[in-house]
Amino acid sequence: MNRMLSILSRLAPAAFSRLASTAMAVLMPSLAFAHSGGFHVHGFLSGLQHPLAGMDHLLAMLSVGIIAARTGGRAVILVPACFVAAMVAGAMLGIAGIGLPSLESGIALSLVAFGAMVALARPMPFAFAASLATLFGLFHGNAHGLEIPETVDGMAYAIGFLAITSALHATGMLVALRSRPAAVRAAGFGTSLVGVALVAQLL
Repeated sequence: MNRMLSILSRLAPAAFSRLASTAMAVLMPSLAFAHSGGFHVHGFLSGLQHPLAGMDHLLAMLSVGIIAARTGGRAVILVPACFVAAMVAGAMLGIAGIGLPSLESGIALSLVAFGAMVALARPMPFAFAASLATLFGLFHGNAHGLEIPETVDGMAYAIGFLAITSALHATGMLVALRSRPAAVRAAGFGTSLVGVALVAQLL
């Protein structure tokens, strides 16, 4: 796992470049659609765009990557995998029209919890990190599933959705590896504050 983290660190500039390219494509949907060739690409681009459209989802996915890198060992792979698997399960419930109770509260609390874990700047027990990733991944996935437009191709949407989620997790790992610890702690604190603000709005 240490070797894998070293490789990720060396590949950081390329990874950030690819993420920037993806973001540009998302921010220019009309241009992308003009060259899309049809329905399937539209579904793929919609899947890429959806996790980036909300600050809550974006912060949560980046935080999962940071937590995974901090925890180390098998967590580098398994913590993001737990989040993604739970997110898929939650999305399937949403597509079926089943919304989780206290959905918005669960998403807001995920930012409070993930942000606090990042701000602590210390490795988390694997079971604890994986359990929270699974729990909150279910909430985030359910929100996405409930919002999937009926006009997009489901499979293409899912591929884009999973691709950008994985990219955000990887970016979080790179942030943990290459950023100053104080900056990462500040980002975690800020993420928790966003979560607290969202909770306050729901009360």
